[in-house]
Amino acid sequence: MQNFIARVYRVFLATLSFIVLAPQVFASDAPIFSTKDGPIRGADPVAFFSLEAGDKAVMGTDRFTYEWSDATWKFSSAENRDLFAANPEKYAPQYGGYCAFAVSHNFTKTSRPDRWEIVDGKLYLNYNRIAARKWAKDKETSIVQGDANWPEVLNECDKFKRKRCRTTD
Repeated sequence: MQNFIARVYRVFLATLSFIVLAPQVFASDAPIFSTKDGPIRGADPVAFFSLEAGDKAVMGTDRFTYEWSDATWKFSSAENRDLFAANPEKYAPQYGGYCAFAVSHNFTKTSRPDRWEIVDGKLYLNYNRIAARKWAKDKETSIVQGDANWPEVLNECDKFKRKRCRTTD
């Protein structure tokens, strides 16, 4: 009888451990900001890395897509799609494509593909010209703050029922 109780107890503890730890084990990456056109509003994430500062984003097409992090990314060419597929973290925007200025101030806001900057080989997006200017004034500090806030800022937004958070248009 004692062996039976011990086995039931071990199964109970194993099940309880699984229930407690499963969300952490199976947690997905932080969400990607996406519209009906896809992440970065349909812009090709790889193309940003060949543009000059101030250039307009290159839009992707439904002809060249790739599924990554629960989102369908669009590309302007098969070559860009394949580069992304080989190393998505290299090309995907920081903070899931949410506004870098907002994330550095511990909230979220949508972003636009025409407000972008590459810093140290990473793509950062912002909501508008004002947010981009404020972020760029002290981008090193903004990046440190954004990195510290991400992805926990998403939990804060959920906790406060998104009063300070805008995640969709």
